[in-house]
Amino acid sequence: MNLLFVCSENRLRSPTAEAVFSRYPGVNAIGAGTNSDAQTTVSGDLIEWADVIFVMEKSHRNKITKKYAELLKGKRLVCLDIPDVYEYMQPQLVKRLEARVPQYIRP
Repeated sequence: MNLLFVCSENRLRSPTAEAVFSRYPGVNAIGAGTNSDAQTTVSGDLIEWADVIFVMEKSHRNKITKKYAELLKGKRLVCLDIPDVYEYMQPQLVKRLEARVPQYIRP
C-alpha cells in the first residue's frame, strides 16, 4: 500500500509520518510538501502513485484538491488535522500519527 503524507515544507510532519509508516509491513510511504520550496514537492506522479493521501491541515487539502482535482478521482484523501507545532520525530507527533493513520491502512 502506497501512502503519501503532505504538509507545507516536507521538513517536520510529513517526513516523520514517512519514517514511522515506512516501518509497517506492506507499506510504502513518501512525504511531500505543498510549498514550492518544500524538500519534495507534491506532484501529479505522487498523487497517482498513492493509494491514500494524508494531509496535515485543511489548507493542504484545499491546495491539492484545487491543483489535482482530476487525479484525485477515486483516491482517498484524509485530513489528519495536525498543526505545525511539532519537531521531526517528536514523540507527541508520532503518537498522534499512530492514533489516526492505521485505520486507513488495509492489512
